[in-house]
Amino acid sequence: MQRGSSERELAARWEAEAVAVTKALAAAEQVRVDSGAAGEPERKTPEEQPKDPAPAQPRAAEEGDARVVPRAAAHAAPGRAADEYHSQRPVTVDSSKARTSLDALKISIRQLKWKEFPFGRRLPCDIYWHGVSFHDNDIFSGQVNKFPGMTEMVRKITLSRAVRIMQNLFPEEYNFYPRSWILPDEFQLFVAQVRMVKDGDPSWKPTFIVKPDGGCQGDGIYLIKDPSDIRLAGTLQSRPAVVQEYICKPLLIDKLKFDIRLYVLLKSLDPLEIYIAKDGLSRFCTEPYQEPNPKNLHHIFMHLTNYSLNIHSGNFVHSDSTSTGSKRTFSSILCRLSSKGVDIKKVWSDIISLVIKTVIALTPELKVFYQSDIPAGRPGPTCFQILGFDILLMKNLKPILLEVNANPSMRIEHEQELSPGVFENVPSLVDEEVKVAVIRDTLRLMDPLKKKRENHFPDIYTDRKHRFPPVSDRMPSSQLPVVRSQQLTKPLAAKEDPSDSEPASASDGNADPEAHLPSICLKQVFPKYAKQFNYLRLVDRMANLFIRFLGIKGTMKLGPTGFRTFIRNCKLSSSSLSMAAVDILYIDITRRWNSMTLDQRDSGMCLQAFVEAFFYLAQRKFKTLPLHEQVASLIDLCEYHLSLLDEKRLVCGRSGPAGGRPLDSGSPPDATPSAPPVEGHPPSCTNSAPKTAHSRHALS
Repeated sequence: MQRGSSERELAARWEAEAVAVTKALAAAEQVRVDSGAAGEPERKTPEEQPKDPAPAQPRAAEEGDARVVPRAAAHAAPGRAADEYHSQRPVTVDSSKARTSLDALKISIRQLKWKEFPFGRRLPCDIYWHGVSFHDNDIFSGQVNKFPGMTEMVRKITLSRAVRIMQNLFPEEYNFYPRSWILPDEFQLFVAQVRMVKDGDPSWKPTFIVKPDGGCQGDGIYLIKDPSDIRLAGTLQSRPAVVQEYICKPLLIDKLKFDIRLYVLLKSLDPLEIYIAKDGLSRFCTEPYQEPNPKNLHHIFMHLTNYSLNIHSGNFVHSDSTSTGSKRTFSSILCRLSSKGVDIKKVWSDIISLVIKTVIALTPELKVFYQSDIPAGRPGPTCFQILGFDILLMKNLKPILLEVNANPSMRIEHEQELSPGVFENVPSLVDEEVKVAVIRDTLRLMDPLKKKRENHFPDIYTDRKHRFPPVSDRMPSSQLPVVRSQQLTKPLAAKEDPSDSEPASASDGNADPEAHLPSICLKQVFPKYAKQFNYLRLVDRMANLFIRFLGIKGTMKLGPTGFRTFIRNCKLSSSSLSMAAVDILYIDITRRWNSMTLDQRDSGMCLQAFVEAFFYLAQRKFKTLPLHEQVASLIDLCEYHLSLLDEKRLVCGRSGPAGGRPLDSGSPPDATPSAPPVEGHPPSCTNSAPKTAHSRHALS
């Protein structure tokens, strides 16, 4: 009762502040009108504008409601009153499901002078802030701070599988993730591979770390020296896990191991847009580090950097300073390293590369989740999400990805024990400095009314379209410049960042509504560095093919008919690969993947099974190339045939099918691929085609 009443009082106070701000804006508008040119008719503020009579409604319209737009005066230009209203009304945020991030969110909303609805709202809000997942609320418009499927995608097993696919394609580019085995499915493989390496190198004395799949805050993690030490007695069957090589030589500060929590904003999936916070947190162990040995394997305060574990150590140091204590800002660590001569730009460049590559590994399956929950053509919200990347710096300063968190803690307080068993929540200045800036500037980037304010104050904001040209996510690999990130002449972090520049100064007396705020702490890294990383997006293009042939909106698995249609439309069947062999391939791979996944709600081929089948087809057709070139060549081939089919459908949709035969979804299995149409002559609407080889690939 106390909490509810205090929140209502807080909401009432903020609502009064919002009304005061609105009245101040109205007064300023009135002063501007009074000082205008002589003879100009008086303009009324939005609050004074007469409204059309409306039918009786079950409740009164709320202040700041996007649906309540003042009627334009007779002398005003069409849409002028609505534009002025939208440029003045605050952005509305539903914080009823914010949970542990509520305090930081409230501070951010207050700094932005937006309007919060802490108990929800019957009419739509501009932004919904969820604490756990996309499905916290049933919403059909606005923006929500969670992507569907993100929680599932960053679980340890799913993340390991996604990165492993990329490691198979680009092993050198994805060597920032430790070698991993999935338990219990790969336990025998784990035992065999460890034994084989030990037989070849008897001096190898590895340490492994076992992480439960659904674990968080360090729960259930333990270290082992030999596969026989894994706790198998029924535990793995009920709680699968990932076992990884343990990083034995981390970078130490004050003889303590530490990790880095960086905040990454995934602003958009299509087109892909990624931002990284310029500061993060460094979480320290509370026991001096020693390399693992049988005597110290169980010393969690020495080996595990999780804040939720080390806070219970008697050596944990709470500090209001950002450069001391058991939790510090990452920027303070960089300053310390810089004072010792470390190339900080190189460190940042490697971290940026790690983040972009990891997101590229996650986006293909995220697209499948997205089209399932928000099918194209149906109403739904747009999504964004703050992710927590946990990164470990090795002694040689190479960053290693530990895990990705879909719901990183945004609490800005910590528990302090006043007496045995008595705890009190105490503000944490280090957390507040980093986390409030991340949430506030995420909201600034997602501001749905920014475009209207840019139109209302055209001199304040520069044209972002010229600074950030759109990047095609489906560009054929033949047109992409293949530039390896290791070959870059300058570190990524050293390049000029247009997003860091301050907005142009206002003219004609207009004030920038964000002038009172510090510069944005989020740095855009994609599409800014798209040219260096687009060649890695092969699985993303495979996901586009997969989604195209799903057939039924809302499904996430490909049925046998859809797989056969994919083979036919892309002309992949031949004398050496009959449709019967295609059916067997589908059954074998689908059955094996379904046995490995816990989700048995839908039958069919998941995206990862489709990727495995695609690899198999690519290796059959282009036998002499490296795997990534085999896959890229097959994707080019599929996109080529599908583009011909799309053009054929477009032409036939205008003129009608030729020859009296309707155009079906694919060609017969024995049809040869079409040649590119001659300029000025559209392809025929019949299914016949000249026997001409593909312009780039010799078909088997």
